[in-house]
Amino acid sequence: MDAGRPSRGMTATGSPQTLARDLQREGVRDERLLEAVRTTPRADFVPAQAARLAYDDAPLPIGHGQVTTQPSLTARMIEGLGLRGGERVLEVGTGLGFQTALLARLAAHVVTVELWPDFSERARRSLALHGIANVEAIVGDGGCGVPERGPYDAVLVSAAFPEVPAPLVEQLRVGGRLVQPIGPGGREEVVLFERAPDGLERREVLTPARFVRLHGRYGYP
Repeated sequence: MDAGRPSRGMTATGSPQTLARDLQREGVRDERLLEAVRTTPRADFVPAQAARLAYDDAPLPIGHGQVTTQPSLTARMIEGLGLRGGERVLEVGTGLGFQTALLARLAAHVVTVELWPDFSERARRSLALHGIANVEAIVGDGGCGVPERGPYDAVLVSAAFPEVPAPLVEQLRVGGRLVQPIGPGGREEVVLFERAPDGLERREVLTPARFVRLHGRYGYP
């Protein structure tokens, strides 16, 4: 699979602008986020054979039994972080990099961790294609975070587990926000947390959703 530009014969229907309008109709209000969607062609962050569906508000298969996050769900999760532009963000689950690209346009720096090396490499290529340079893409166990790059102002976890991995809590600064799907994988609540001096405080359920499981030392085997 190639996460570069769509191949001949697989031209995407729709556009970043139509996707942004769809997200706005779904209730997304953050204008900076909508502008990031308008300026980030999702077709360049999905496999070539799925490019024609890139601007549908739907998850797409990317290999290894994984799928992209539905764009409206990505938007709800990012919107929950309340990014203003100066934040340092940790993303757990790079995938092919579309969500990473949006985060990078909204924050000062993004550290993103992906379990699958081929996904991480494809994401790096796509981010470079669009001149997005404020991202550090790392292959590893996302539940462990990247402590040497912290602390973080925001953490976004794109995989499900019944609890937030302890290292991610430790790496989040006091007052920072964390969004994660909480559940066993397949039926979750996407929850917004805020870091207090004595640990995480649950703030809000953003939406029900279905996610793949978080795997690793602080997730499933």
